[in-house]
Amino acid sequence: MAVLASLPAWLTTLLIGALFLGCFTGLAALRRQKPSIRFLVEGGILTAAAVALCFLARPVYPILFLVILYLVTMRVRLLVDLSNVLTSRRCFRAALTVQDFAMRLGPDSASRQIALISRGVTQLRMGEPQAAYFTLKSVLLDEAIKPAARDQAAGFYNLGVACERTNRPQEAERCFRAAIEAMPSSIYALGADKALKRAASRDGRGSASGGEAPGVPPTA
Repeated sequence: MAVLASLPAWLTTLLIGALFLGCFTGLAALRRQKPSIRFLVEGGILTAAAVALCFLARPVYPILFLVILYLVTMRVRLLVDLSNVLTSRRCFRAALTVQDFAMRLGPDSASRQIALISRGVTQLRMGEPQAAYFTLKSVLLDEAIKPAARDQAAGFYNLGVACERTNRPQEAERCFRAAIEAMPSSIYALGADKALKRAASRDGRGSASGGEAPGVPPTA
């Protein structure tokens, strides 16, 4: 902090913007995701605007700039987090409304996938497995971009539950195995493993009533 305080305001702002974009791009790489061009463009524009203000008007407070940068670039994921909280409290209609609003804010491909996975979980938990099936399948069959491992595991687990509840036992088994493969150490893999064991112990897997969704995937 002392080093930043000794730098010119424009350079401090530029460094904050560059570090912010670099850190989140690095996190995406660790999750084996391609960097989001929209995220980089939005962050770059905000950083350039803040640097310009340092020359044309008065400098932007570094903390304020960081907060604005985070809220703008992470707007969709923050709203998805809010919808997840609403879903966990069984406020399903409110959660769907928040998800719809998030989808209208210009999400990048990764954020859009996370929002749709969250929507599928909400539909599943509100007793609409058929709608959840089509929502989750549309996301997970998109090979152009893969969700992060934890989100992928969550998506496949909940798609497996939706398949069980809509009498698609063979597809449910494939989804549960995909959830385990995506992230073997996750709570979703544990739920998938239990679902597979239940199915193996029954005669006639089509009679499955389906497991309980262990939760919605984290997005931040």
